[in-house]
Amino acid sequence: MTTDTRPVWWPTAGTLRGGLLGGIATASGMALTATSGWLIVRAAERPVILTLLTAIVMVRAFGMARPVFRYWERLVSHDAALRLLAERRTSTYEALVPLTPARLGRRRRSDVLTGVVDDLTDAVDAQVRVTVPVISTAVAGGLAIALTTALSQPVGLVMLALGAVVTVVSALAATLESRSLPDLLAARAEVTRVSELVASQATELRAVGGWATAMTWLDRAHTTLARTTRRISAGRSLAASLHLVAVGAAVVATAVIARDLDVATPVKALLVLTPVAVSDAVSPLVDAMRALARARGSQRRIDALLGLSPAVVDPATAAPDSQPDAQPDAQPDAQPDSQPDSQPGAQPTLGARPDQPAYAGVAVDLRDVTASWTGERTDLAPTGLAVEPGTAIAVTGANGSGKSTLLAVLARHLDPTGGSYHLYGVDALDLPLAQARSRVAVVDDETHVLATSLRNNLTLARPDATDDDVDRALKAAGLADVRAELPDGLDTVLGAGGRGLSGGERARLGIARAHLSGRPLVLLDEPVAHLDPPTARAVVEDLTALSDRTDAGGRARTIIMVTHRDDGADLFDRVVEVRRAHRRRWQPPWSPTRTTTRTRPADVSTGPIDRSRHAQHPPQPPRRPRARRHGRALEHLRRPSRGPHGA
Repeated sequence: MTTDTRPVWWPTAGTLRGGLLGGIATASGMALTATSGWLIVRAAERPVILTLLTAIVMVRAFGMARPVFRYWERLVSHDAALRLLAERRTSTYEALVPLTPARLGRRRRSDVLTGVVDDLTDAVDAQVRVTVPVISTAVAGGLAIALTTALSQPVGLVMLALGAVVTVVSALAATLESRSLPDLLAARAEVTRVSELVASQATELRAVGGWATAMTWLDRAHTTLARTTRRISAGRSLAASLHLVAVGAAVVATAVIARDLDVATPVKALLVLTPVAVSDAVSPLVDAMRALARARGSQRRIDALLGLSPAVVDPATAAPDSQPDAQPDAQPDAQPDSQPDSQPGAQPTLGARPDQPAYAGVAVDLRDVTASWTGERTDLAPTGLAVEPGTAIAVTGANGSGKSTLLAVLARHLDPTGGSYHLYGVDALDLPLAQARSRVAVVDDETHVLATSLRNNLTLARPDATDDDVDRALKAAGLADVRAELPDGLDTVLGAGGRGLSGGERARLGIARAHLSGRPLVLLDEPVAHLDPPTARAVVEDLTALSDRTDAGGRARTIIMVTHRDDGADLFDRVVEVRRAHRRRWQPPWSPTRTTTRTRPADVSTGPIDRSRHAQHPPQPPRRPRARRHGRALEHLRRPSRGPHGA
């Protein structure tokens, strides 16, 4: 994605047209006020009525032109902004795909999506809330300066000075908003965080006697938010009042100048009322500066997110000179279509469609693979794993051992930092990214249910699937009874506004999608983490049955599931455990047993451990550290300030 370096207020063609139309509408309002003043003063002189007809017609014309051009401006500017928003969303989502999930941090995907949608909306809103009002004010102000200068140069200079003051005050307002906005967002985020904590952990807080402390946190967060809001409101009020003071000063200066002008009294009234009419044009600028600060902050967050480098390199789009020269290994019995093209520089291929012979099965071969999410530490220790087609494997391990990282590497969501990863004898890193991912179906711990029909929720995995294919997938996932109970069958609407699904049904829906996709490798990340033991086992039974089935193309499915639970572990062909490298216990600098290296190499575990190999001789649990060592550590920690630099 090419980054757009233009500022958020830079007008598009549609926004520029809308701003010009808005300027005509604003100028019509100013002309209406000034002409009305001329007409009132002239009518007070009781002239012949025919001499007032022109002014009367002009007042009516300006009165009708103002709403007409304003409505026209709204249509043009909002159409341009909505078109730009659609384009920005499309390009942003395309840029987010290579960053998912490795570069999205620890935030939930829903939070990321909501944040991106809100930031894009604020950034594009600058076209309507900033650019259009500024252009409209500039156009109307220019016309007012030109008119007053033509009638009286001193009054024209006053209007020019008023425009300069309004510009300076608007810049000041934008600066104050930009400086205060981060504090406001941080205060709001803190209130939201504490409120969610108190609401979700209310029972636990009362149980441990921490409710009063939590209320103190909440009061403190609200106090900070109120103080920040008052400070920002004071800045906005200052800017708005300075605008009014400037307009008032311009009115007084114009009245003083007009008193000695050698023009008719109605013209003097017109000149004096012109600065008053300008106040309608400058009043939206305070809100425009507020929107500008918010849009700039949103754009900075979007740029920071999209500026991250993808965690996966796609050989299909990489530079030719960056392609690896080594050809991937091939199994002796591999299908001809699964071998790399013999032509120089050709990309290896596993077949363009799932019905080609290369998709007869998948073999996963990891050798000493390491991976990192941030590049600052190793999240997956050197790991080796060999999986035959049609095998069901459960991956277990402690929190932080690298189970989800292993799954991300297998799904090609994260490039390994070391080792090799082969799919059916072909180096997965040499395959085009879309082709490698087309062989893998991923089921997360929380299956997303779209607010649409059951059919559409499933055909998302394979748009060309027939109703018979959908029914077979539902049956394979254990949802045949649910399907029979639905009033509208496959047309039954699920999700918001439709039929709700239980936790077990949602998990089965994800499995049904994986089955319908026809992809030979199914990766699951804690699909039964939130289910009760009987439901979890039932879901695992249906899941492992997929590996025993082959579809019409004779493809055997390989299943790799990450889990913390033992429910249904006996149903898998193998259970492997991922262990992280052990770290030395921290010791203070003055400890006599301190070493210069804090972290040992990953010599305790170099990857998944096959539990079936230890069925006869299970490994012994690690010995507990001797009590005296704990006492020695506590003794060191209790020393107040003793160390090599002080007694």
